[in-house]
Amino acid sequence: MRHTFREKLMLAVALVFTAIYLFPLYWMFVTALKSGSAIFASPPALWPADPQWQIYAEVWQNRNMGRYIWNSLVIAFGAVAVISVLGTGCAYVLARYRNGWVDVGLFLILMLQVLPASLMITPIFVGFSQIGLLQYPRLAVILAIAAKSMPFFVVLVRTAFMSVPQELEEAGLVDGDSRVGAFFRIALPLARNGIVVSAILIFMQAFGEFVYSRSLIQRAELQPASIGLNSFMGPNTNEWNGIMAYATIYVTPILVAFVLLQRSIISGLTSGALK
Repeated sequence: MRHTFREKLMLAVALVFTAIYLFPLYWMFVTALKSGSAIFASPPALWPADPQWQIYAEVWQNRNMGRYIWNSLVIAFGAVAVISVLGTGCAYVLARYRNGWVDVGLFLILMLQVLPASLMITPIFVGFSQIGLLQYPRLAVILAIAAKSMPFFVVLVRTAFMSVPQELEEAGLVDGDSRVGAFFRIALPLARNGIVVSAILIFMQAFGEFVYSRSLIQRAELQPASIGLNSFMGPNTNEWNGIMAYATIYVTPILVAFVLLQRSIISGLTSGALK
């Protein structure tokens, strides 16, 4: 009986924290459906009396969200492609050839993650300008995101490769396979779950990137959705329902993808925990 009561209590606590965490998302959705006067009503209504459902279509058309979302997808998929191709091989090497210096080097490189993008953007902008890369602004943003997120990807994927028994590769080498063949036919398929999960996390991060895009992309037709959302803000803006509608459209696909893939994400992140 005591055990059942404890489980119910933990479930109730979990539901309370879940409600607290999800309430801002709910309020964003509800605010988008309110009229201008209803937004500032006191006390605020938990659900509008006259929902303005047309706001989503208006924001999509008037703000050209289709173009913004497309640019965000191009940048996110480009960053994932660059990081996956370069980072997977690096993670495999660091997982198979381990020593103290490798761990020290990984720690120092990973410390770069604590540097904010606003601090790194100035040297990146100067360097890209000198080599002429700013003529291809979306490519410049993709490379900047790749440089920032590569250590995070390598550390996660290295853990996935470490969970693959090295004896399997050695058996493949004994059977006449090459080191490259053992990587592609043995190690890579077994570490696939961790690689996919790491790529998903990088995609979510790149899809919402703002600082690099704001600084490196000047042409409006190439800017991602994060910049489009910033265009609502001004000294006298009061389009709060439009801002919330834009934000709802922007984040909903990512939230849906995260909910659908949460089991895979958790299993991928813990795949090498016992190694």
